[in-house]
Amino acid sequence: MPRTVDPSDFKGKDKHKVSDKEYARTIPCNQLSVSAPFHWLSLGLHDFIRMPIISGFYGLCFMAAAVGIVLLVQWQGTHLVVMPSLVVFMLIGPFLALGLYDASWEREKGHDASLLHSMRAIGRNSTSQWAFAVLLAVAMIFWMRIAALLHALYPSVQGAPLTDFLPFLVIGTGVGFVLACFVFSISAFSIPLMMERRVDMMTAVFSSFNAVKSNIPAMIVWAAIIAGGILIGFATYGIGMLFTMPILGYGTWHAYHATIKKKHHT
Repeated sequence: MPRTVDPSDFKGKDKHKVSDKEYARTIPCNQLSVSAPFHWLSLGLHDFIRMPIISGFYGLCFMAAAVGIVLLVQWQGTHLVVMPSLVVFMLIGPFLALGLYDASWEREKGHDASLLHSMRAIGRNSTSQWAFAVLLAVAMIFWMRIAALLHALYPSVQGAPLTDFLPFLVIGTGVGFVLACFVFSISAFSIPLMMERRVDMMTAVFSSFNAVKSNIPAMIVWAAIIAGGILIGFATYGIGMLFTMPILGYGTWHAYHATIKKKHHT
């Protein structure tokens, strides 16, 4: 069973010290105010302005992925391809975000962030990062299977009254909400934690879940901001991703540093 690491684990040379390589532990978190996400967003915007080349590169990558999904839907003439496309997006998205986290991290340390250095971040703790990307993809595939089963509740009669749609809408929305909350809770801080501290995937997942559970009001606001940014991106046929995703990526790094307790050195 995973255990919560006490802050004293990080203090003193003669005391018990927990290695970053210990498996499946839970790193403690700070308590956040409900207004904290707006501060992270402002810091993300500041990084976006200060690093135009890096922001533009990763923004274009996210935009290309979103435009590809939009064009695929229009070309196929059906929304059935959206979920498979999102599975692919869930695989490549975390790795693109790594470059943004690294850039903010470099600025935080007082260094000049570079595009090349940010791209190298993809190889930092790649085993855990790939495992997590696969976990997200599996979650999306599971979501697809549930959606296919729920489609049986969809009225078979064309022009059916609204009341016939209620079982499909209510159950579908409820299941989707639960799965979305689960995915958000395990992914909110996992990737920056794996990158900075090189922890294993399960430690990152447990720590992220604990941080979200411990700060539900702030996390609701942050999740709404992220969802709004993604919706703006797709509502503008992917073009908005050029701006929203880098800002959200930088903001996520600042959210991580404000939420997950730092190691203390003597």
